[in-house]
Amino acid sequence: MLLPLAKRLQAAAKVAGVELKLISRPTKDSSSAIQATRSEDIPNGPAAYTLTINTQGVSIQYREEEGLRAAIATLRQLLREYGRRLPCLIIHDHADFPKRGVMLDISRGRVPRLKTLLGLADKLADFKINEFQLYTEHTFAYRNYKPVWRDWGALTGKEIQKLDAHCRRLGIELVPNQNSFGHMRYWLEHPPLRKLAETSEPWPDHGGAFLRYPSTLAPTHPGTLPFLRKLYDELLPNFTSSRLNVGCDETWDLGRGQSKRLCETKGKGRVYLDFLKKIYREIKSRKRQMMFWGDIILHYPKLVRELPKDVIALNWGYESSHPFEREAAIFARSKVPFYVCPGTSSWMTLIGRHDNAFPNLRRAAAVGRKHGAIGYLNTDWGDGGHPQPLAVSYLPYLVGAAVSWCAQTYDEKLLIPVANRDIFQDPTGQAGKTAYALGFAHRQFKYLLPNATPFGVVIAAPKPEMRELFCHNGLKQYARIPGKNIRSALKAVEAQRSLLRRSRPESREAGILVAELDLAARMAAQSCKYMLWQQALATNHPATARALADRGMAELKQLDQEFNLYWPTRNKSGTKKSSSFLRWRIDDYRRGILHFPPAIIAKKG
Repeated sequence: MLLPLAKRLQAAAKVAGVELKLISRPTKDSSSAIQATRSEDIPNGPAAYTLTINTQGVSIQYREEEGLRAAIATLRQLLREYGRRLPCLIIHDHADFPKRGVMLDISRGRVPRLKTLLGLADKLADFKINEFQLYTEHTFAYRNYKPVWRDWGALTGKEIQKLDAHCRRLGIELVPNQNSFGHMRYWLEHPPLRKLAETSEPWPDHGGAFLRYPSTLAPTHPGTLPFLRKLYDELLPNFTSSRLNVGCDETWDLGRGQSKRLCETKGKGRVYLDFLKKIYREIKSRKRQMMFWGDIILHYPKLVRELPKDVIALNWGYESSHPFEREAAIFARSKVPFYVCPGTSSWMTLIGRHDNAFPNLRRAAAVGRKHGAIGYLNTDWGDGGHPQPLAVSYLPYLVGAAVSWCAQTYDEKLLIPVANRDIFQDPTGQAGKTAYALGFAHRQFKYLLPNATPFGVVIAAPKPEMRELFCHNGLKQYARIPGKNIRSALKAVEAQRSLLRRSRPESREAGILVAELDLAARMAAQSCKYMLWQQALATNHPATARALADRGMAELKQLDQEFNLYWPTRNKSGTKKSSSFLRWRIDDYRRGILHFPPAIIAKKG
């Protein structure tokens, strides 16, 4: 434990111009610059420590290992802020939540390279994050299921083992995450597994405009549990964590197919809970603690008390108005351990939705503390192909880390300076300002969407004939937002892009983040330009529409080329799953077809 910590401290000090020598045993020399001592005098709180800096040097007192890790994270921040001239101070500190985590979706098209994940873990450790999850549906490289994951760039067991070891050195628990009930669409498209699907065919939803594809395992099929056993037995040996997140959220098709009669007899909630308990027994037999998303069981509050008392319920919600208060109280009354799980609001936005994310993150922390949540998990999803990069998520990561450590001292005014210092490494301060401002730019539309913004859903909207639910209605937004508002939003994005060019990132990694931010902003700008083209067609201005189309096709082709060049520096596989929409929009421009004329939108909504 001590050697990796010492090396992290040495690295931070070296940047500040100080060479530190490691002394790992008692010595008569009392002139050590930095001393760390275990002490029972430290208040017994999660990751508690005392950090003292005076003219004699630096002293750290800690009770448990995590307290030392937290103290060194703080000291690394001070070295980055002040260099070798540290201020005299005394810090008494501990965390609000024992577990403070980040969950990154790797199942929608963006599977990061191992190097990207190792770098992210380094950053999370400096944010005092001690739990990391990779949300997985079908993107672990299971030996017998290569046709399922082949085109997605799955992570291998060896890569997970390396990441797990790196996280352990940083004091981060890498928790395995394998959805095991709902969200199994790409598994169930594999011919040998189709028999395990609750429904055999896609079914219409949202008034028939969209299709729900078979995505839920049939709890009644005799092959379902043996299938899950094989997944667990191959996945779990790659992790040292004692827990497993089995997902089990959004089981939309439960009761519509193989289990219909049983659900009609026993009730859908009972069927869900019975199967959840079967999964629990599988996890328990493997000496792991089960975590699961709590959305379905919350529909049946009376059944919550029947949950095993050693499961961990994950209470998720991503709108600033989400009823965490009511839901957390249900788990608390039933004495079920639970986390609060807000989100970054980055998905289906391209450049963020910070005005929703920040209050969502703060509210979850407040409610979690009030009702005794044992953890806080900041979720970062990738709906719609996951075109948004990590650069867009870092500010919400910082906010989530801050409010889960100590919400009382969180000050949003410090967010941009910390982002420039610790993430973008930009002495000009511009990169952090741009990352912040872009997350509010959607306000210029004066049109709010749940879980999305027009920036994200317009350019990435699937072709209507695909009838896909992701980014739904993106092709209709042009008729709902006045042209002046679209131009105002476009102007806001372009202004930030211009300011971003003034940034001067001081490392290669920071330079990649700045480039990512600009790529995301360019895509968002294309949503505005596409809507203006749609409006020109709808109002019968063919010359204007043609000019917009010509310019749009040229810009999208250039954007597509640059996105493809950037992609392998950060991610596995190719861009097909994440940026096909760029070519869809080029095709729309070329054909000059308005998919949804205003009259149809007004009639059907």
